[in-house]
Amino acid sequence: MRGILRHCTSGLAALVAVAALPNALAQSGNDWAEYGADGANTRYSSLNQINTGNVKKLKAAWVHSLGTNDSQESSPIVVGGTMYVTSSTGPRFVFALDAKTGAKKWTYQPELPQDYMSTVCCGLDNRGVAVANGKVFYGRLDAKMDALDANTGKRLWSVTVADYRKGYAISSPPLIVKDMVVTGMAGGEYGVRGFVAAYKQSTGEQVWKTYTIPGPGEPGNETWKGDSWKTGAASTWGVGSYDAKRNTIYWATSNAGPWGAQTRGPDSMDYGQYTNLWSASQLAFDADTGKINWGYQYTPHDAWDYDGINEAVLTDLKIGGQTVPALLHADRNGFFYVLNRDTGKVVAADPFVTVNWATHVDLNTGRPVETANNEKRPQLNKWARNVCPNLIGGKNWQPMSFSPQTGLVYLPAFNMCMDIANREEEYTPGKFYLASEFNLGMPGATGSHLAEFIAWDPVAKKKAWVIEEEKMWAGGAMSTAGGLVFYGNIDGMLKALNAKTGKLLWEFRVGTGITQSPVTYSVDGKQYIAVVAGRLKGPPSFFGTIGQKMIEASPEGGILMVFAL
Repeated sequence: MRGILRHCTSGLAALVAVAALPNALAQSGNDWAEYGADGANTRYSSLNQINTGNVKKLKAAWVHSLGTNDSQESSPIVVGGTMYVTSSTGPRFVFALDAKTGAKKWTYQPELPQDYMSTVCCGLDNRGVAVANGKVFYGRLDAKMDALDANTGKRLWSVTVADYRKGYAISSPPLIVKDMVVTGMAGGEYGVRGFVAAYKQSTGEQVWKTYTIPGPGEPGNETWKGDSWKTGAASTWGVGSYDAKRNTIYWATSNAGPWGAQTRGPDSMDYGQYTNLWSASQLAFDADTGKINWGYQYTPHDAWDYDGINEAVLTDLKIGGQTVPALLHADRNGFFYVLNRDTGKVVAADPFVTVNWATHVDLNTGRPVETANNEKRPQLNKWARNVCPNLIGGKNWQPMSFSPQTGLVYLPAFNMCMDIANREEEYTPGKFYLASEFNLGMPGATGSHLAEFIAWDPVAKKKAWVIEEEKMWAGGAMSTAGGLVFYGNIDGMLKALNAKTGKLLWEFRVGTGITQSPVTYSVDGKQYIAVVAGRLKGPPSFFGTIGQKMIEASPEGGILMVFAL
């Protein structure tokens, strides 16, 4: 860490009024029961035993080996004193542990086909499980979803969600909605057609399946040139959010495929009807039927691999004297969005990192206004130089957190740019399908640091404070009622900051890189902080000498570390 802190605003907490959702903030308590702490993906906990006054006394309580060394991204789930966590590589293992002591209750090892690794894009990662009604649900890199008995680890059912040999995979945990378990899928670099699917928790029977790219005769199919919709990606490899009051599931989609936009419409910023719906978009689904209630496209006719899959954080904000049912989203394209989650209308869209591919987002049309003369849009055999942000994004999948205590969003960001050009490429099922050439090993336009940890004010629409990280890939955020925000970095440093000021209060070196967000929970009246660590393995290979510095920052690993006072 460079240890540089910039203060940008004051009077932070007074700017925002938050109304808790019935299934969201009110659920924060002793357990960490969902991937994002709650259905709203706030990654905020109401626990405050560990706070700004005593966090410096935090010490390691126990540690558990995950049994693999590839890109650890699992987010532990804690329910009723039991912690459920996965390893990478498939996952190779699903563990149930005593959340107080770390003692193993059971381990499940799924059988995976020998060739599943050949159709996985960017690391053999798994981001964890979902738990409900005595069952543990998780997705697999061979595009299956399993249900295990939460008490014994016995497999109850397994369903094939898609054909992994065609490039499909599941890397993120499913979403619990009523008596269903809902999953997305990965594969945006393999020419797949994205979808979201819901299954009965009891049997694994499919309830509904909704494609994110409209087929012939469906509204929006005309936004694709010819048959390009068949391989148009719009995968759903991130996590979903759920608003029980509105009975609505929110899920976002990946890049359009392939990256070379000339395959899907005009080779120009003047793309007309060829926006390629619903790639790089936010979608709202009726939870019972899977019907798309509304969609908002972050990056029309995407040519930069600006996936829109980053999580939707749901809360109510007081803006201009009005209560707005907000959906907060920090996009790969560099803009921080506030959407009205009832209508999908964009309320605000402001750059949180350096953005030069577009000048701004027109709030009337909802569309980004691209830089003139196709200067920053890659074209066939024509380079766009120094495009910011890099395709790794202003923010990637690492989770952000919203604290109702401060009214701030805490997010890990990148400070990187790129050169990129479109190429011709033929589609082959199960093979990379990019139609693009790129140079990603480029620092950003401001400073020499490659990453930032940002406190963003969604009402004032600006940074409250920033910590600059020397190396790329700051880890996900978690905030608490103890006035704290936690995150880690590629060096393996887990940090606790004052959530209002960004002041560093505590840090601990875990020995290998941290990408996923920490979680917190309480057992027998004692609060714990847990984090999974294991330096990324696949992504650094895309970034040249910068990627090599990531590799050298810490060794590969696979550990779960738990802390307490």
